[in-house]
Parts: sequence; structure tokens; C-alpha cells
Amino acid sequence: MAAVNGGSESQPAKHQEVGHKSLLQSDALYQYILETSVYPREPAPMKELREVTAKHPWNLMTTSADEGQFLNLLLKLINAKNTMEIGVYTGYSLLSTALALPDDGKILALDINRENYEIGLPIIEKAGVAHKIDFREGPALPVLDLMIEDKKFHGSFDFIFVDADKDNYLNYHKRLIDLVKIGGVIGYDNTLWNGSLVAPPDAPLRKYVRYYRDFVLELNKALAVDPRVEICQLPVGDGITLCRRIS
Repeated sequence: MAAVNGGSESQPAKHQEVGHKSLLQSDALYQYILETSVYPREPAPMKELREVTAKHPWNLMTTSADEGQFLNLLLKLINAKNTMEIGVYTGYSLLSTALALPDDGKILALDINRENYEIGLPIIEKAGVAHKIDFREGPALPVLDLMIEDKKFHGSFDFIFVDADKDNYLNYHKRLIDLVKIGGVIGYDNTLWNGSLVAPPDAPLRKYVRYYRDFVLELNKALAVDPRVEICQLPVGDGITLCRRIS
């Protein structure tokens, strides 16, 4: 749930990411990263989708360009082929994943809103990667429960990315740990939650930030002591925690 660029990329000084939540202390430094390392290497379809999403009233929900670049490289490094994404929105991170996978790679994409997904679908189709995506509209938990019941799905996913309802993150983790393979990776987005995790109790926070903060704190505590995974929490975008399954 990081934001997208909504203005001219040549403008200096303050970042142009709409609702930008990078935890870097310097806006100028974040803009330097975008203009030096991210935007020049961003595939044309991803740039197009980023710019289209910037016009959507809920653009704050999208994955940031720097996180999209990170995910794309990570998937190539681990040679991912079979992946899952919970929370799609317009599909920026989904497109990043699809471009990283081999031609016969597959992504199970779950989201409660197909209308948002269809905003990005024409761009995904034009990029030639729509055949890799199995999009299913509706809540993710019932789908995951059916997969848990069918043993053939256990340990079948190389990578799973979760960027959805934070109050269900622990419920997702309880199921996904069986679906990702040993050595596979689960990525939980927004695990630094606007930096609110260390805010004092009386800090002026937006209602949705305050509401979900406790769920994110609960997830972070649970992942930190889960012996089944190795973890790394990175301050990319709004924070992403990578969990490599080891048992």
C-alpha cells in the first residue's frame, strides 16, 4: 500500500509519489533513488500502469515503484515459477511479478474487487503476460482453506505476496506457511505501517492507520518468534517482511 507517481518526474526537491510513505527521512534522497535507479529501469508497461493508477482515487493502495523493482529482482533471484498474490488492486505488483516469471510461470491472484484489477488488465494483456495470471474475485481465506484441504497444494508455491486486509494477516500466515515450499518466500507488505508502530499512544493518526496498527504489531511479533521461517524486515515502501520457510 505505497503510492504511485502523480506528477512530472523531472521536478526536483520533494518526492512526487502520491501519499508517499517511504520511511526515508529525506524526500530528496527518496526522489534521488527513484530518478537514478528506479524510473530509468522501469519497464514501459509498469510505468504506464503506475501513471494510470495515479489517477485513481485510491491510488494510495498501490505498490510503490521502488518496491515493484525490488519484487521483480527478488523473484528472478529465487527462480520463482509458481506464485500467489493476495491483494491485487490495479495490478502493479502483479505485473512486476508476471514480467519476472518465465513464460510458463503462474500467479494465483486473489482480490475482492475485480473492477480495480480490470483497470490494469489491458496493460497487462498488452505486455503479453496475462496468460500467467489466474485472477479470482472474492475473499482469499475460503480459497486458501480449500487449498489446505487438498494436499497437492502443500509446498507448491515458490513465492507469495500479501498486500491485503491487515486484520487477516495472521490468518493468512497460518495457512500460507503450509502452501509455500521449504526454501520458498512469503512477503508481507506494510509491516512498518506508516511508521505508526513506534508512535506514542496519543499521536494524531488517521483512523484506518490507528485501527490496523495493532494487527500489524501482532503480526510482527508472531513472525519474529516463528521457528518455521527466517525473516528480514526491510524499510522499502511502507515496510516489507520477507519470510523464508525453513521447516
